[in-house]
Amino acid sequence: MIPRYSRPEMRAIWEPETRFRIWFEIEAHAATAMAELGIVPREAAKVIWDKGSKAKFDVARIDEIEAVTKHDVIAFLTHLAEHVGPDARFVHQGMTSSDVLDTCLNVQLVRASDILLADMDRVLAALKKRALEHKSTITIGRSHGIHAEPTTFGVKLAIAYAEFARGRERLVAARKEIATCALSGAVGTFANIDPSIEAYVAKSMGLTPEPVSTQVIPRDRHAMYFATLAVIASSIERLATEIRHLQRTEVLEAEEYFSPGQKGSSAMPHKRNPVLTENLTGLARMVRSFATPALENVALWHERDISHSSVERFIGPDATITLDFALNRLAGVVEKLVVYPENMRKNLDKLGGLHNSQRVLLALTQAGASREDAYALVQRNAMKTWETGADFLASLKADKDVTALLKAADLEAMFDDAYHLKHVDTIFKRVFGAA
Repeated sequence: MIPRYSRPEMRAIWEPETRFRIWFEIEAHAATAMAELGIVPREAAKVIWDKGSKAKFDVARIDEIEAVTKHDVIAFLTHLAEHVGPDARFVHQGMTSSDVLDTCLNVQLVRASDILLADMDRVLAALKKRALEHKSTITIGRSHGIHAEPTTFGVKLAIAYAEFARGRERLVAARKEIATCALSGAVGTFANIDPSIEAYVAKSMGLTPEPVSTQVIPRDRHAMYFATLAVIASSIERLATEIRHLQRTEVLEAEEYFSPGQKGSSAMPHKRNPVLTENLTGLARMVRSFATPALENVALWHERDISHSSVERFIGPDATITLDFALNRLAGVVEKLVVYPENMRKNLDKLGGLHNSQRVLLALTQAGASREDAYALVQRNAMKTWETGADFLASLKADKDVTALLKAADLEAMFDDAYHLKHVDTIFKRVFGAA
């Protein structure tokens, strides 16, 4: 966790104090369930709750105990006993360490998901607002980085909105998949702990019982979770890269907000660099990097090993904290994005009307030319514009082979840019609904 790229609410989920508090709640809920079954005295279960709830778990003390025991859960239970007293002997009855560790991790990932979903809602709200604002702001579309045909800046943002909406749906599904609890004991057979205890703890912690576990919750769930975060990160990078390209000096159709007093370069006072979106590109790479070890964690030995443990101590906090920061940074970029419609129009006109080439091609085929002949006629006039800057429409009007099939007035009508935008409303209805 790097403080520069973390926000307090998400960071708090992964603090040791939070982890130990969740461990306690799992153990205390289990004790309550065991008391209902007569395994633990009711008074003991009450003492565990009362004294444990008031306890301030001392991270340094737990670390001190772990230095001797070389076992984090035993160190915690030893420290808990220091607060609870003799009734602590009823804690952890029939349970194994993974019951606590895995259930806790899933609680943390669920809580992280809720923050990330709120983050995505902010991104979606910003994209929708700006998309509607620029629904009719015409701009050139590019394929391979080269001018293609017109679109609108609003459509660009609507595409991003739809992508993040899909990402949100995936995260909802990933949250559901990760929200399981396992209190099944050694090798997952419930030999020393009744399944009803797992069900009670799951309900109390906002989870569902894991249908079948070994000694650990199956890691395909976690693999899907982190893969989902990676896909969302890729969506962040896609939009960030688009903005970076649009901010290039030669393009300058949009740029990040440059605040009063901000400096772009230590050497060149004129610079206004796309530092936020460049930063988002880097953060997205980090979040994606956590997906591979999560996938590799799926293949554990037999009923349990701990090769996944060290991995998850990294990727659990780092992936969620980084994505939380990135989503909020992206929302801020979109909310304050400076858009230059005049530059969009200027860039659109740079190639002298070449963006209408397909329309002329189709008209020639409708007028009787073969597609091959029509393509050759349009291309030879387009290349004049490309190479000499000649006006494309004027070249077409001067080409006798073209005018033999199309009248000058027909050609002129094909250079109406509104033609390219006639279905923008349809696109917006598909993305945002009738409203």
